[in-house]
Amino acid sequence: MSLRRTPPLLLLAAALSAAAVAVPLLYLVVVVADAPDQAWEAIWRSRTAELAARSVGLAVAVSTTATVLAVTLAWLTTRTDLPGRRVWAVLVALPLVVPSYIGAYLFVSALGPGGLLIQVEWIYGFWGTWMVLTLFTYPLVLLPVRAALRKLDPALEEAARGMGRSAVEVFRTVTLPQLVPAIGAGVLLVALYTLAEFGAVSILRFDSFTRVIYQSYKASFDRTGAAALASLLVVLMLGLYALESRMRSRHSATRSSPGTARRATPVPLGRWKLPALGAVGAVVSVALLIPVGTLVVWSGRSVAGDPDWAQITTAAGNSLLTAALVAAAAVVVALPCALLSSRYPGRVTRGIEALSSSGYVLPGIVVALALVFVGTRVAPWAYQTVFIVVFAMVVHFLPLALGSMRTALLQVPRSVEEAGRAAGRGPVEVWATITAPLAMGGTLAGAALVFLTAVKELPTVILLAPTGFDTLATTIWTQTNAAFFEAGAIPALALLLVSAPPLFLLVGRD
Repeated sequence: MSLRRTPPLLLLAAALSAAAVAVPLLYLVVVVADAPDQAWEAIWRSRTAELAARSVGLAVAVSTTATVLAVTLAWLTTRTDLPGRRVWAVLVALPLVVPSYIGAYLFVSALGPGGLLIQVEWIYGFWGTWMVLTLFTYPLVLLPVRAALRKLDPALEEAARGMGRSAVEVFRTVTLPQLVPAIGAGVLLVALYTLAEFGAVSILRFDSFTRVIYQSYKASFDRTGAAALASLLVVLMLGLYALESRMRSRHSATRSSPGTARRATPVPLGRWKLPALGAVGAVVSVALLIPVGTLVVWSGRSVAGDPDWAQITTAAGNSLLTAALVAAAAVVVALPCALLSSRYPGRVTRGIEALSSSGYVLPGIVVALALVFVGTRVAPWAYQTVFIVVFAMVVHFLPLALGSMRTALLQVPRSVEEAGRAAGRGPVEVWATITAPLAMGGTLAGAALVFLTAVKELPTVILLAPTGFDTLATTIWTQTNAAFFEAGAIPALALLLVSAPPLFLLVGRD
């Protein structure tokens, strides 16, 4: 079967996956269409344009710095002789497990008025928000780029170095162009995350687009206006997606030959070894030591207050169960979309990809409220069950799996698949015996990203979970929302502990 001819079953499976993810969009359409005049009034306010500009500016700033930081760290921990690079590879990815709103609380506690370390005024507003979101989102670029680096054929880089080019020149002219699809996927995720973020921007007093949406829903007086503003976020998402798709189409990463399975020879850092080690250590110190140190201080105070260990243990178990189910389901749902995107590009494919990514740009509360609407009116049997919680998170976090899986599939040599078909294997057998094993690294990276994001999800669990179904995220939020920071410290540390093992298995293995 030709790779250019789209299999109908694959197209149907991808379309069904995209349709399921598009449920929140349908909810927005229904709400806006019910009162179009009110929706247009909310959109055309001057305040809306100002908030949109501020949000886009923040997304651009965070995406740029997160990308520079992530690509540098990925290269240092994957392709160089950096001392202890396996340990550093895990440590630089750990900030992903810290919820952004918890990170904001911790930095305000450490650097704000009466801070544990110092007091700085810039922690509030744009600069503080930019710093906090950069520190806790750069792993979204780091993990797919690191997975891509591990799959690259080192022959081209070695040939370039043999011609006398420096390590920097080799990275800029040979390595970096091959990483464009992975970088693009990561940048898209960071930008979408920043646009949809609410907790951190509110704590750090930065007026963003999402804050108005949340306030409208919280007040319950202007659901149409909030839905209209959420619709603008979808438009912004489509614009970002179009830019990423164009960049990806100009930098094809599909390998045309099998290449080699051997590892790349580490690049000697020479006199740059100590500066590189210091830079990596500085990132880990700022992104981990300050937050974890603050949590340790608060935990000591909390232990003296006799915490409810049974509740914390139950919440940890619920978090693990939910996140594992979401990660597994996301990989299954993303698979047909990733195969379609990597092997059969076209206008229809781009449309399906856009729908598949639509849930991520929406604030979590919009996705949750859409499924409250569906659960109460269409599927009451699923309302307030773990099933609808898992479904909502899959809708919201599917692009995390889709981006990594698509990048991994683009790096699988088509010639190997064609050879398998020429040997008499069917499409399913070729995928199961050749494509899937070769793309396993990217698949695991996508599953880990979904797991690490789902384990700290908050709005979905609050609105959709069964009564009494507490997770670590809801336990932390309950305490910190009531200004009981010390009481939320132990659940926050538990959140780090339950998230660290899968992250270590992902980035720490050889």
